[in-house]
Amino acid sequence: MNFEPAGYSLLPIMPEIVLVVGAMLLLLLGAYRGPQTARLVSWLAILLLVVVGALEVLALPSGKLVTFGGSFIVDDFARFLKVLALVGSAVTLILSMEILGDPTRPMFEYGILVLLSSAGMMLLISAGRFDHVVFGLELMSLALYVVAASNREDPKSNEAGMKYFVLGALSSGMLLYAASLIYGFTGTVAFSGIARAATGGSIGVVFGLVFLLAGLCFKVSAVPFHMWTPDVYEGAPTPVTAFFASAPKVAGIAIFTRVTLTAFPGIVPQWQQIVVFVAIASMALGSFAAIGQKNIKRLMAYSAIGHIGFALVGLSAGTVEGAQGVVVYIAIYVAMTLGAFSVILAMRRNGLHVENISDFAGLSRTNPPLAFFFAMLLFSLAGIPPLAGFFAKFYVFMAAIKAGLFALAIIGVVTSVVGAYYYLAIVKVMYFDEPAPGIDKVRLELRGVLAIAGLFNMLFFIYPTPLINAASAAAKSLF
Repeated sequence: MNFEPAGYSLLPIMPEIVLVVGAMLLLLLGAYRGPQTARLVSWLAILLLVVVGALEVLALPSGKLVTFGGSFIVDDFARFLKVLALVGSAVTLILSMEILGDPTRPMFEYGILVLLSSAGMMLLISAGRFDHVVFGLELMSLALYVVAASNREDPKSNEAGMKYFVLGALSSGMLLYAASLIYGFTGTVAFSGIARAATGGSIGVVFGLVFLLAGLCFKVSAVPFHMWTPDVYEGAPTPVTAFFASAPKVAGIAIFTRVTLTAFPGIVPQWQQIVVFVAIASMALGSFAAIGQKNIKRLMAYSAIGHIGFALVGLSAGTVEGAQGVVVYIAIYVAMTLGAFSVILAMRRNGLHVENISDFAGLSRTNPPLAFFFAMLLFSLAGIPPLAGFFAKFYVFMAAIKAGLFALAIIGVVTSVVGAYYYLAIVKVMYFDEPAPGIDKVRLELRGVLAIAGLFNMLFFIYPTPLINAASAAAKSLF
């Protein structure tokens, strides 16, 4: 077997092979031992994700590796975002331990579905051809459809799974139609070949590009294809919502960035117009629509839509600085989101989860540490300095300004100020409203995730160099 990083070598894809084989072995374990192995299977799944992440960073040779005729690419961009997606998947499995330990509905399949979805994310992040994009997207999405409806006794969960499945199928159809149009006018589905052929901006390629970006907007919850997000976030079990808000967003933004910058570098003005519109619409809707929300999960859904808009501000620049801003933004966003969902999962009274914002009333007096860390995460989501969220927005806005997109940067700042209102409103409820009844004792794993995410967001400004340098190397590998 040839293990050179070219041709049809298996070395670049070895972490994905280990992940899929491990998932199959855990499936056999769960099927043999029964549903009560849910927690064991999930802890082994977390260990497997850690091993795969280590393989991705330590076992593969440095530099750019290409295999399967250019359809699978491992570069610094892929390495960074794969590790970030694996971290998101592992942390959401940790956050899910409570529902996995529920004896009334044990689900050993949950951890395996997360593993298979993570394998799809890794394939998607490394995709170098449109057929590989579709394969990675479907592997990622099919598992997500199932976990969205994993609480079969809850009508809202079933509704969430159905809505996500129907609209996900529509987005997949758009992507396939886009790939067929682009293939018809360029004669190839490889990103490198399309980059050579699509330099004149022919009408057929532009039409295919429109359908392509529409399909990708579905996957990352960008306006105007965001309509599934609030209902799915609210209806899915809360740990599943945390999963949707973290790891799949990484994969979606990764392929959004790779496709536009590597497949269509010769027609930047054409796709830049679309991305600018989507960024503005997402930031505006995410800022204004969340103001009237009463359910914290629906609010986080609109928050996610807005943050995707901010990330796309960096992509709109079409430069190395813009790509670096996107990578920095999505990394910090994952940390903020997982920390916030650890607080939402901690809100239990008499063994039942509470999700209304009014249930956070007086939390600063009943559980001061939880209220403090949640407030810091909300300030970070709002982009208040010197927290990590401020630097995330700083890098994407500076990239837009350097690219001459002054109006886009100004709109981003204005919508960021508007969006700060609903984050500060939650802080006001926690610190100034009359206390609601105290919550149950917070589980150890939730406290651990919250502490790590909270400290990262508060202390990021002291030593941001490792993340910034890694993001810079990732961005440069695309150009």
